[in-house]
Amino acid sequence: KIIPGAALCSQADRPFRGLSPMGNNFLNRFEGVEMDSPILNNITLVDTPGILSGQKQSIGRNYDYEQVMKWFAERADLIIIMFDAHKLDISDELKRVIEILKPHQDKMRVVLNKADAISTQQLMRVYGALMWSLGKVMMTPEVCRVYMGSFWGAPLKNKEQGPLLMQEKQDLFNDIAQLPQNAVMRRINELVKRARAVKVHAYIVHYLRKQLPYTWGKREKQRRLTDRLDREFVMCARRYELPKGDFPELEPFRQALLEIKDLSEIHKLDKKMVKEMDKVFSVDIPNLLEAAKCG
Repeated sequence: KIIPGAALCSQADRPFRGLSPMGNNFLNRFEGVEMDSPILNNITLVDTPGILSGQKQSIGRNYDYEQVMKWFAERADLIIIMFDAHKLDISDELKRVIEILKPHQDKMRVVLNKADAISTQQLMRVYGALMWSLGKVMMTPEVCRVYMGSFWGAPLKNKEQGPLLMQEKQDLFNDIAQLPQNAVMRRINELVKRARAVKVHAYIVHYLRKQLPYTWGKREKQRRLTDRLDREFVMCARRYELPKGDFPELEPFRQALLEIKDLSEIHKLDKKMVKEMDKVFSVDIPNLLEAAKCG
């Protein structure tokens, strides 16, 4: 049963209603398929459009592809990025997508597909090149798990790789099979990340607000604070003992500040609510984790 994108986003019992603001250009290309299969119980597979590379990148898309990817990444339990072993190419668009996926590294997995299309020696080189490229793009030596496989219709070309690819396939399937068991823990983990982000956001606005003069020159001072926001982040983290890793991305936050005419009009930080937030971290979250373990 095929369901068009506009209809899919209109159904209250589906998790796609948040995609409606993406516009008709996206919805015309979005569709869902329902199948009566036991393996699909309590699971939704999302196949996103392939990444553009080479000259195709100049053509572009007529909808906000990166925003769509961000929407799905925030809600997915597992993100699988697939590369073909015989044409490894990290294009500019892929780099931008990986930037979007950075906050969700714990959910990311990479599959080096069609590994049997090249020799074992070439596969080792391609695997090493992929790990190096991913580390460079993600700016960390600790990249996500990379599986090697042969997920396509053609028969296995390189027979000597059979046992290795079979084991890699089983490891990937085991990873996917554990998703329902770990669903509650992942939800709690997302809750903690969001709560920490909210706390840091509140302190940033509070800190910037306190730097403004009481009477004249507010607009000029706010502009200077926005221009040197990287420095203000460091000062805010130091003053309130906040982890720098919890701070938002610099440029999107700067752009959001530029849309605010007067920071002083924002309500003051409520210290009681901060105490309640700290109680969430020290009491409520541990209780949730304990309940999840017992359940």
